[in-house]
Amino acid sequence: MSFFPKISFQHEVEEYLTKVFKNDELITAFGTQEVESKYQSLLSHLSHPPSFTTVRVNTHLAPVKHVKELLFEEIQKQFKGLCVPVLEHPKLQDILLIPVIGPRRDLKKHASEVIVGAHCGYAVLRGAHVYIPGIISTSRFMKAGDLVSVYSDIEGKCKRGAKEFEGLKVFLGNGISELSRSEIFNSSGPLNGMGIRMIEPVYLSPSFDNVLPHCLFLQNLPSVAVSHILNPQPGERILDMCAAPGGKTTHLATLMHDQGEVIAMDKIAKKVKKIKENAELLQLNCIKAFCYDGTKALSVEKRENEQEGPPFLPESFDRILLDAPCSGMGQRPNMAYSLTLREVTSYQPLQRKLFTVAVKLLKPGGVLVYSTCTITLSENEEQVAWALKTFPCLQLQSQEPHIGGEGMRGAGLSVDQLKLLQRFDPAAVTLRGMDINSLQDSREDDLISLANKDCIGFFIAKFIKSNSK
Repeated sequence: MSFFPKISFQHEVEEYLTKVFKNDELITAFGTQEVESKYQSLLSHLSHPPSFTTVRVNTHLAPVKHVKELLFEEIQKQFKGLCVPVLEHPKLQDILLIPVIGPRRDLKKHASEVIVGAHCGYAVLRGAHVYIPGIISTSRFMKAGDLVSVYSDIEGKCKRGAKEFEGLKVFLGNGISELSRSEIFNSSGPLNGMGIRMIEPVYLSPSFDNVLPHCLFLQNLPSVAVSHILNPQPGERILDMCAAPGGKTTHLATLMHDQGEVIAMDKIAKKVKKIKENAELLQLNCIKAFCYDGTKALSVEKRENEQEGPPFLPESFDRILLDAPCSGMGQRPNMAYSLTLREVTSYQPLQRKLFTVAVKLLKPGGVLVYSTCTITLSENEEQVAWALKTFPCLQLQSQEPHIGGEGMRGAGLSVDQLKLLQRFDPAAVTLRGMDINSLQDSREDDLISLANKDCIGFFIAKFIKSNSK
């Protein structure tokens, strides 16, 4: 059941992906027909949002049960009494899952239209309202208080301020305008704040704008799994190499009970500021964030003791998380992927530079977790094969919890090695909608199973560095 068109790629990227997902190893193992069917299913899933909204509870400040009760009350308020459950995850015990209702096919479309940019549109599909910077175009006579239908310009072809748009647009739902057209486009300076309050979104998800900000962090399920898999312990020294905006950083600090040291790095100053803001909001004191390029984080000479930031001496960290910059093809929803093939293939060498530094910074006996939010072999299983060949000191480790699928064939890894990897594949379940009746008829175990599978595309590998002889 596909509500939106399949994700579209530039021609060269589409050819590249076709080769990836129809490689010889896969065809030999599963047959041409099954491989083709699964690839087409993946393309459909990527254009739709996941079946659940996932929030991580800041257990440093509040117990999960208490936050669950508060969140249930908030959702009932937002959904006007509609009884949507809040589920606890049996293996990721600090997250709460809220089923997404939709797609809703019976919504009436209004004559007054608002066109938003693709990224704003994707946020709306995951529960956000429309904020003014995301608005590209409105109907000619739109006034504050008007009922409007909101559409996403997924190809980026609508001109700012246009009075009508006949290009490819995707219906996102209905809302109420907070401002008139002239207030949005004739203002003397940039405007912020809410532009359209969504009242009938195609996918019904709660809005988390200022909802329990100290207690909740909106985070995809696999991103939460990563920190549990690294399993930081109180008193350890942890490095988060590419840390912005700080979701995993703050999770690591929470799992350590704010005892020890979490060094967070990112090379963009604005993003480092966001890490610090999130650490402060969640009241975590063991995080130290630095604006620094991870590829240059290894120091070749002894430093002065008082210098606490990068670069660092070899074997300085007990555990390292490398949530690497990647092509981001696993993010959902995405209906039109804009990167060129050159951009897509530029990530593998960067990831290898970062990985090499990580191995050198890791103590013997230490743990390194590598993750991406993409679906390619070159950034995932091929990187594992390269790492095992390049660094004899590394051994693949089993992951706990293991709730995704095994690694994908095509990179020459053995079946046993693939079982140690964790690939979250959105195509692992049939694409389907959820209404309130089917939700109430579902068993909780089945809903949890669906949440584990119908999430963003993600990849995790865990290594241990053998002790020096």
